[in-house]
Amino acid sequence: MAHLIEFGLFFGKVVINFLAIAGLIMLIFGLALRSKMKPDFQIEDVNEKLNDYEQNLGSVVLNKKDLKKLVKAAKERKKATADEPLRKIYVLDFEGDMEASQVKELRDEITAVLTVAKPGDEAVVRVESPGGTVHGYGLGAAEILRLKNAGLKVTVCVDKIAASGGYMMACTADKIVAAPFAIMGSIGVVAPVPNVHRLLKKYDVDYEEITSGEYKRTVSMLGEITDKGRAKFREQIEDAHTLFKNFVTSHRPQVDIAKVATGEFWPGIRALELKLVDQIATSDEYLFEQRHNARIFGIKILPKKKLGEKLQDILGKVTTQALDRILPSRQY
Repeated sequence: MAHLIEFGLFFGKVVINFLAIAGLIMLIFGLALRSKMKPDFQIEDVNEKLNDYEQNLGSVVLNKKDLKKLVKAAKERKKATADEPLRKIYVLDFEGDMEASQVKELRDEITAVLTVAKPGDEAVVRVESPGGTVHGYGLGAAEILRLKNAGLKVTVCVDKIAASGGYMMACTADKIVAAPFAIMGSIGVVAPVPNVHRLLKKYDVDYEEITSGEYKRTVSMLGEITDKGRAKFREQIEDAHTLFKNFVTSHRPQVDIAKVATGEFWPGIRALELKLVDQIATSDEYLFEQRHNARIFGIKILPKKKLGEKLQDILGKVTTQALDRILPSRQY
């Protein structure tokens, strides 16, 4: 009899462990399927967030009379907007590196906005970048122009820096809003080319570069830089600068391009004097002012993760959910 009881207990443990493992596997697959079904972007209702701030803080710091006024005003605004829907503002963030690799997410965010936005709505793009490659930032500027071409008002807000390629993107906007000390401008082109040809020659190292086409390679890091090649390379740089200046002029004709296209940069308060920007304010200040006459939504595409990162996230969620079921009252 004792053997039967022990066997029963052992069998019960096996069944429990099997069910636990099966449940864990099903939970992992369920989370994986749901993560595939859900779009990989976040939507933040900025109005709702600000209303929560107002209600929560007001309930603590205001007296009953003032709190009653606050609640009444909120109800009146909600009633007024029910009859006449507010315009929409879509907020996008761009933090650029040298290659403007973040354009991948920006283009998808813009596409998402254009699926629902209507002419008259506004897109606020918060740009932060010191610039980088011409082709990368040229694409970023072209993506922002998609918003304008669809009939949306475009505002670019710069809290820290929008220089060189960053300003190329910013200047496409209908309005540029910059923080007082945000770095703006740097309308110029630079292409540093280190050259070690003399070092190779000193140590009798031969280097040959076979090209077809007279200007296939004007300058290189290892080959000898000739006067002809240097002159052609400078010509290409000057041409890129001319295109940059023409681009800025086409979108901001009020700017004295000869005065600002020197490669210099200025803080926001000086950039306003040079008409590189239209208003001095932080992005938070600008959006806060719009909260009562527009519905504001923050749109953020999440970078695609590798399989290992996804599995790690899923396992983390599974562990958390398991702990929630075992220890529902735990605190961290």
